[in-house]
Amino acid sequence: MDVFYNPDGIGDVLLIPIKEGDRYEIEHQSFGPVTKITSKESEVLGYNIFEASKHLDLTETGKIKLTESFLEEIKQLFVKNQLNDQLDFDLSPKFVVGYVTSKNSHENADKLSVCQVDVGNETLQIVCGAPNVDTGQKVVVAKVGATMPSGLKIKPSELRGVPSHGMICSQKELGLPNAPAEKGIYVLDDSYTIGEEFKF
Repeated sequence: MDVFYNPDGIGDVLLIPIKEGDRYEIEHQSFGPVTKITSKESEVLGYNIFEASKHLDLTETGKIKLTESFLEEIKQLFVKNQLNDQLDFDLSPKFVVGYVTSKNSHENADKLSVCQVDVGNETLQIVCGAPNVDTGQKVVVAKVGATMPSGLKIKPSELRGVPSHGMICSQKELGLPNAPAEKGIYVLDDSYTIGEEFKF
């Protein structure tokens, strides 16, 4: 999970986005420097922490990966300001090395493949449109909950009637420098370990 801190562009505010919501149908509630943002149905959409540098140890700017220790700092700030929300965020890596164990043709689309991908602790079914995907490859998988460099959030979906849980990524989608122009997933070499975090 990522949080965002852009003191030059936005000001001294830490943004903790959780869910998207209609910006015209949201409510705010303040707890000291913390603003809780909810939908009309009281679903938590996120939090803003104002004067963040006074309350938290911020050493990075931009997109910041939320770690256990940083989350603990935020939890303590919440408690200090009588905000008793449970911040049970999934901090497991969202970009991991996967291994394509099988590839089958999509029953309703000629250019799509239905892949089973081992990501270490589970096997995900992912529908992929890349022409070069194949059984036996190590690949980069964006799991459900990942946010792509483009801002796209990965969610469970159905592609032409077949469930898909994640995305097998190309170098271009990962925003890697010198990414090839032709379409195709990023095939990794054997030095990568299945299930490990892919850092980029």
